[in-house]
Amino acid sequence: MDKDIFNPYAKFSNRSLTLNDYLAIDRTILSNERTLLAYGRTALAMVIIGGSALKFFDSAILAVIGWLFLAGGVITMFIGWRRYRHTDRLLHVALMSQTGEGEHPLEEKLAEADIKEKEKAKAAKSTAKQESPPESQ
Repeated sequence: MDKDIFNPYAKFSNRSLTLNDYLAIDRTILSNERTLLAYGRTALAMVIIGGSALKFFDSAILAVIGWLFLAGGVITMFIGWRRYRHTDRLLHVALMSQTGEGEHPLEEKLAEADIKEKEKAKAAKSTAKQESPPESQ
């Protein structure tokens, strides 16, 4: 049995990426980062609740609840980090299989644009120095 039957994207594997593909990659990366931030925000809230319960209340039951919230916050952050890394690795593998490179397809073009921009700024600066009159004393 052909394994391409189970891969709905197999027919696109030999095509070059379009703007929509680049934007979809960006959306996936940003979505993964937003999810990590949401896990972090939830974990931080749980730690704050747990710490507040321990610090401001003397009840034994609230102390237990405080410790549970503290542990839950740490566990939540761990789960969020694990999920982020797993999705990041999946994205890396998908980019590797589709483009032959594990990094974002536009990273190289961005680096080239940065170099050209720095060269333009350097040239403009040297031109400005040559055109400015010497200072009199």
